[in-house]
Amino acid sequence: MRTNTTARAEGPPEEPPEELELRPLSARSVVLSLLLGAHPPELPVKELVRRVEPFGVGGSTARAALSRMVAAGDLRRTDAVYRLSDRLLERQRRQDDAVHPRTRAWDGDWEMLVVTATSRGPAERADLRTRLTALRLAELREGVWLRPANLCRPLPADLDRLAERCTARPARPAGELAASLWPLDAWAATGRALLAHASRADRPAELFTAFAAVVRHLLADPVLPAGLLPGDWPGQALRAAYADYRRGLGT
Repeated sequence: MRTNTTARAEGPPEEPPEELELRPLSARSVVLSLLLGAHPPELPVKELVRRVEPFGVGGSTARAALSRMVAAGDLRRTDAVYRLSDRLLERQRRQDDAVHPRTRAWDGDWEMLVVTATSRGPAERADLRTRLTALRLAELREGVWLRPANLCRPLPADLDRLAERCTARPARPAGELAASLWPLDAWAATGRALLAHASRADRPAELFTAFAAVVRHLLADPVLPAGLLPGDWPGQALRAAYADYRRGLGT
């Protein structure tokens, strides 16, 4: 049966969250954020030191952080250039997809994955759950994951060993189903609070912290078709504000 794609009626506006998840700056977080936003993700040490200074990270602190990050496998160093490790290149890809999601017109189909693998330990189950969540799938019930088929992205081939892929047309109205799978109103409220906070920030370190939180929030955006979203969805406004901020940084 074809699902109903009409937008859900708006309820009363929710109050913004009392507290936002604004993590304090560290030398490591500043360096990582700069490199995750750089394309290609590499910078000479002198340029890195210059760029972190406005955020209260001194040269000696920055160099010490760079050395620790190389030892930890976060960065690779070639001569005087630091580059993200392969592990963090995957994180950059996820961040890029969050900031610039690739979508297609939605025809009512839903992607569905039914986990079929058995005899998996807790760590393996947790890893699979993390991977499926990162692919913007949501769990309908244990082992059954789905989302509207509006993303232009292939699913990793190795998932075929763990799950059966299906295309579904749930009988339940699509807007109602989406609202049961994702905390849409709460996500939107936090997004609007982040926008308001960023608009009030006037110091470099405060802006940096605000937009680092914006990127983390965008990673949790389900990127649903417009007809399934609450009114005044802030996803595009968050992306536009972040793009303006990156242009201001010159990256």
